[in-house]
Amino acid sequence: MTGSPVSGLGSARLGPAERAAALERMASGEEFDVVVVGAGIVGAGAALDAATRGLSVAVVEARDFASGTSSRSSKLIHGGLRYLEQFNFDLVREALTERGLLLQRIAPHLVRPVPFLLPTTHRVWERGYFGAGVALYDALAFQMGSTRGVPHHRHLTRRGALRLAPSLRKDAFTGAIQLWDAQVDDARFVMTALRTAAQFGARIASRTQCVGFLREGERVTGLRIRDLESDAVSEVRAKQVVNATGVWTDEIQQLVGGRGRIHVKASKGIHLVVPKDRIHSATGILLRTEKSVLFVIPWGRHWIIGTTDTAWDLDLAHPAASRADIDYVLEHVNTVLNTPLTHDDVEGVYAGLRPLLRGEREETSQLSREHVVAHPVPGLVLVAGGKYTTYRVMAKDAIDAVAHGLDGKVAESCTDRVALVGGEGFPAMWNSRHRLAARSGLHVARIEHLLRRYGTLVDDLLAMVAERPDLGRPLTGADDYLRAEIVYAASHEGARHLNDVLARRTRISIETWDRGVGVAEEAADLVAPVLGWSAAQRDREIEYYRKRIEAERASQSQDGDHEASASRRGAPDIVPTL
Repeated sequence: MTGSPVSGLGSARLGPAERAAALERMASGEEFDVVVVGAGIVGAGAALDAATRGLSVAVVEARDFASGTSSRSSKLIHGGLRYLEQFNFDLVREALTERGLLLQRIAPHLVRPVPFLLPTTHRVWERGYFGAGVALYDALAFQMGSTRGVPHHRHLTRRGALRLAPSLRKDAFTGAIQLWDAQVDDARFVMTALRTAAQFGARIASRTQCVGFLREGERVTGLRIRDLESDAVSEVRAKQVVNATGVWTDEIQQLVGGRGRIHVKASKGIHLVVPKDRIHSATGILLRTEKSVLFVIPWGRHWIIGTTDTAWDLDLAHPAASRADIDYVLEHVNTVLNTPLTHDDVEGVYAGLRPLLRGEREETSQLSREHVVAHPVPGLVLVAGGKYTTYRVMAKDAIDAVAHGLDGKVAESCTDRVALVGGEGFPAMWNSRHRLAARSGLHVARIEHLLRRYGTLVDDLLAMVAERPDLGRPLTGADDYLRAEIVYAASHEGARHLNDVLARRTRISIETWDRGVGVAEEAADLVAPVLGWSAAQRDREIEYYRKRIEAERASQSQDGDHEASASRRGAPDIVPTL
């Protein structure tokens, strides 16, 4: 099972053997056309853009793929409706174009439409004001040819809105507008983009930290890297290096020598996860707050509610949600619910950091969501800012800058026409889901779940189940997931540790009341043979995971950021960065 459906290309598998081969190739003395530092969404996008232009590519990531901002977003692919109020039409138009490409061509298996209700509280002016904004939103999408699969907005009376969302308080609104955007499992999308880059020849290694730059005079000629799993240090030669490290941008610039021209400020956003039965609604809900927008987002058997927008200058690797953050979200969502949510309703909590370009204003909600690409020194390209939805544009701009620094002609970007692995042929396979269910012996609901996560790569999972029928059973205590998915996370998707599996390859850590502690032993037993763990390492992985959950729970009972951050730091990383 290679995971590569395209004849003549490399494997899209990111397992232990592929990581070892990538590190060996990086240390071989070969000069890569481009080395990307950072494997969040922008780094993954840059690697894919470069690889599909025919360039030789290496990617290093100090932690797990998408372990920072790119696994802790609102999980929405959207145009940014609120940016219309700022008259930033170009940003909205660009994002809506990307939304259409992702839905229709690039990742139809991972990105899907999602409806939202926008309640209004004034019968005339507010409905007219918001209605005009939403109409412009749809018009911009139509103008870019990106509306297929996303219905047009519609106005609803209060009675019509309550039919869709009975949990809304009747006295909290006078009517509503229903609009559509799209959603994605953000961490899963990043990993799939990296697998696609690997299919086109990129060499990729997680848990590999950039600890310095190679220089020839003023020019950057590569990286000094440390494999954090083995502690081995090596040098990677490169014609161009791309710094795509998000909130760590300033730290990487310091390795080059001093602060660069681009400065990033971290903004913390937290999200709550609650069971689906706590809010009776057939649609998501969109609420305006005094600072931003609060989303109630459908998420399988759950709702995701968020987000906040506050400055954060503490631990970048482990942003912590405080009790005050949780209270803020609950207070605002409860203004429209007839049965208020309490802390007891919260299954999961996660906090992430947005990498905002530092501007003249100190309020993070006012800082730019646009991106910038710069050549701070010869041989180094830096890309920062932006938003998840426009990652492909950011990546294209970064590799355009790389191409400018390379001798010889480099092909134009083609990622607007390249489906991620699992996406090509997805509609036809989705239409065959009942036949797949009959052939595999799995319920059609299980097949639908697998198709939405793996697309046409579902055959990999079904082959594993055919070979080992026990892998077709649900994971005990997290029965949305099959045991095969846990094994596959380690064998094909680059998971190196138990936390990678439970927090990012699956979302068990935020979707279960015990946050995955109850499934830790079973999951560890499944991945241990794939990753070559000893009994001691298996026990260490379980103990680390339990301590992480304890530290997160403790942080969420603290009143402020400093106390919450101190509590969260009480659980050390299983593979500490330098």
